[in-house]
Amino acid sequence: MKLGIVGLPNVGKSTLFNSLTKAGAESANYPFCTIDPNIGVVAVPDERLKLLWDMYHSKKVTPATIEFVDIAGLVKGASKGEGLGNQFLANIREVDAIVHVVRCFEDTNIVHVDGSIDPVRDIETIDLELIFADIEVLERRAAKQGRAANNDKRIAKEVGLIKRLIRHLEDGKPAKSFKPEDEDEEEWFASYNLLTAKPVIFAANVSEDDLADDGASNGFVAKVREFAKKEDYEVFVICAQIEQEIAELAEDEKAMFLEELGLKESGLDKLIRASYRILNLMSFLTAGEDETRAWTIKRGTKAPQAAGKIHSDFERGFIRAEVVNYKDLLECGSLSAAKEKGIVGLEGKEYVVQDGDVILFRFNV
Repeated sequence: MKLGIVGLPNVGKSTLFNSLTKAGAESANYPFCTIDPNIGVVAVPDERLKLLWDMYHSKKVTPATIEFVDIAGLVKGASKGEGLGNQFLANIREVDAIVHVVRCFEDTNIVHVDGSIDPVRDIETIDLELIFADIEVLERRAAKQGRAANNDKRIAKEVGLIKRLIRHLEDGKPAKSFKPEDEDEEEWFASYNLLTAKPVIFAANVSEDDLADDGASNGFVAKVREFAKKEDYEVFVICAQIEQEIAELAEDEKAMFLEELGLKESGLDKLIRASYRILNLMSFLTAGEDETRAWTIKRGTKAPQAAGKIHSDFERGFIRAEVVNYKDLLECGSLSAAKEKGIVGLEGKEYVVQDGDVILFRFNV
């Protein structure tokens, strides 16, 4: 999974990136501190892996991962070259979802590029710049295809789609609310990789005082939640500064620190849950002496396609899957004991993989 982090300058974007990835991206109280995109990869915490590793004494454990891409802060007019312009948006065109960091705290020591705190205005500023960036991509595509449209009906059809899409965006609507009319249009639409077609998760960055009640008493957070509800976006509340402190602690100290703050989970945990939910993802597991591993797939994925995540040969030569829920496996103490109890299913090509399944694939190529 790959997530792109966007936001205005000085909203806590790079501080959040640093804390999530421990990558040490530069972070300071002035606009455009981040120039080159920062990239960091984070392991997805998964207690199930540790429990299975304990049982199998595997040589290694491989968790699912999330790649974060942090780009320079955008400002109003970025599409026209204001600030550093929108030159870095190309770096997040390949992400699965966008994490939009929104400032929901007052602090006279940290300047706001627009001089005041207004999260909805800030969201709309970024949204508009993403729309302009998408229009630019579509106009280039239309210019390229337009020359051949007179001699090719299929190309002419695509140009017609592009023109409708541009009109949709020019009305201030994101690409995610555009409806392609047939399979051809769906294929073209997906190939454009439009920023405003991607799922969005708002990270409402609050002060430490607003963290314990999950921002319930923060009026700025309420506005973000109201905006997100209308657009069917996810929201999670975070204090980027606190996350940075958590990131510097040893594993055994983190739980104690969170408890002192009255928190049940870290911001990273919240973000992972939100991203899995909005992208409709889950994990199945494989376990053995060599490796215990989590594999991320879409909900609704059938066994052969899940096998293909491990290796294309597994999907091509799929015979069956031996499936047991990880809780049942742990209770039994071994796969052979689980088989004796009759709780290991032998599943075929139509089996829909469930979250927490431990699977052994049988294949023949």
